[in-house]
Amino acid sequence: MSRRWIVALLSVCAVFLAGCTTAESDTPASDNLRVVSTFSILSDIVSEVGGEHVDVYNLVPVGQDPHEFDSTPTDTKAMADADAVFYNGLNLEGGENGWAWRMIETVEHPEDHTYAASEGIEPLYLTDDSDETVNPHAFVDPNAGMLMAKNVAEGLIDVDPANAEAYEQNLADCLASLDELAQRYQEEIGDLPEERRVLVTSERAFQYLAESYDLEEGYIWAIDTDEIATPDQLISTVEFVNEHEPPSLFIESNVSQAPMESIAHETGVDIHATVFSDELAPEGQPGDTYLSFLEENLTRMSDGLSQQ
Repeated sequence: MSRRWIVALLSVCAVFLAGCTTAESDTPASDNLRVVSTFSILSDIVSEVGGEHVDVYNLVPVGQDPHEFDSTPTDTKAMADADAVFYNGLNLEGGENGWAWRMIETVEHPEDHTYAASEGIEPLYLTDDSDETVNPHAFVDPNAGMLMAKNVAEGLIDVDPANAEAYEQNLADCLASLDELAQRYQEEIGDLPEERRVLVTSERAFQYLAESYDLEEGYIWAIDTDEIATPDQLISTVEFVNEHEPPSLFIESNVSQAPMESIAHETGVDIHATVFSDELAPEGQPGDTYLSFLEENLTRMSDGLSQQ
């Protein structure tokens, strides 16, 4: 083949490849609904209800505190491009002056496409009836989880009515699983003898669960940002444990173990297991989905509270 023909052939190929590249770059990566969710538990609920029709961008990575969060430029862009934004509410993200709303206002995301997953959940308070002390951890209770899933489905249908049937079916499957778990919580924890329904954890993260299943709550601190227990907190918790004699103690996955180890040493009550409160487990580990999160907590609490 002559040099002239080779040059001509390469020119034709270059034009053809350039045309292919342009066509691909003009094609959206996905036609799915672009959804931003604030933290891992909620993001998994949105993924379950949204199914194949949504692409979910999670803001707070597993291992970081969802109460306080510093966004990256990538996070901000995801928020700006989002068709819908879901946040927990109940003051988890700092309320109306918190980090999530600052992001929403910065990118001017439409409020009518911004949804609180906790809408309709009766708030419980950590210390008194002040909005500043709302306990945000409703999601540890499968009963609250069902309402959150319903709110997510309503939000997705509002933004994307064309796929309403798919969202409704996914919701029905999700609710069936959560309802089954709620019944198991009752059978395995709520129906224990009263003297065994004593749940002692580091943080007061299980208030909603305790309300649903008539558990006596014990905890070192009300909010996990305290982490290093004060002498008064340790003394108060030791007194609680000595008075109520719980079968076991528990530590949340995202807090220091040292304070609860001190309680165990002082009272002689063993720490039974780690439980989940603010976040899912890392991917690939037990508790890395919302349903698995609830199942792991149930198994570990039931085993610990049933010990002789």
